[in-house]
Amino acid sequence: MFRHILLPIDGSELSTRAASTGIELAALAKARVLVLHVIPPFQTVAFAGVLLTSTEYTYNEQAKANGARYLADAHAMAEAAGVSSEGEAIFSDQPADIIIRIAGERDCDLIVMGSHGRRGMTRLLLGSETQKVLLGCGVPVLVCR
Repeated sequence: MFRHILLPIDGSELSTRAASTGIELAALAKARVLVLHVIPPFQTVAFAGVLLTSTEYTYNEQAKANGARYLADAHAMAEAAGVSSEGEAIFSDQPADIIIRIAGERDCDLIVMGSHGRRGMTRLLLGSETQKVLLGCGVPVLVCR
């Protein structure tokens, strides 16, 4: 059925539950998983002519540490289930594009990800990364709530 399952994670409870579901499915299908964390790049904000920032270096180091923790947690879940796993953290402000690109480059045949349940005007204005993946990807996507 499935041989290589992509699990995009962002550290939220919803993405952790989706990763757990993907790992369970991988165990049943005797598939391997690729865990992917997309890190938003450093942003600066100007307020009344004053630049408000924490340093880019500090942000990047903390973001990488968080990503490593998310990946380690997912690897531990996979190991406990007897599933082979690998992981990657990538900086990008376009998570859906990265998910779609990595799925193709790494020959993933299923993506399992959470739905963030935006509602109303926010959903209309911003969309969701899950929706963008669904619309732009040729690989089947299992969306977990």
